[in-house]
Amino acid sequence: MKLRELMPELVGETAWLNGEKTKAELIGEKPTLIHFWSVSCYMCKESMPTVNDFRDRFKEHLSVVAVHIPRSEADLDIDFIKSTAIEHDIKQPIFVDNEMKLTNAFGNEHVPAYYVFDKGGQLRHFQAGGSGMQMLEKRVKRVLDEIK
Repeated sequence: MKLRELMPELVGETAWLNGEKTKAELIGEKPTLIHFWSVSCYMCKESMPTVNDFRDRFKEHLSVVAVHIPRSEADLDIDFIKSTAIEHDIKQPIFVDNEMKLTNAFGNEHVPAYYVFDKGGQLRHFQAGGSGMQMLEKRVKRVLDEIK
């Protein structure tokens, strides 16, 4: 995805965990952070407390959606995804993307990966990898400041 592109439709899921969100529910309400992760990704698990902090600290002003993508055959196990989500306090809706449909719609090739959309659904920031969480927070805050 390129900056200012609109959020793709959230379709093609294998399952939703912790509730379900649609693009229509996200756009217009508040900015959205969509983060891609995998149960087999060490960096994803290491950065999850920061993502959870965003979810909790900005809950009134930011929607957070997780997208789980498989990196191996073992990553396709829904029960393993559920137990890992519980272990890492992932309470936000999780789009399980075992067929990589949403991942392909985003053009995403990385985990972890973070997409910050403004309330109009335009991509405002993309970041991949486990480092740079301060930069991600800066970008989230900038998008949140725009709605005040």
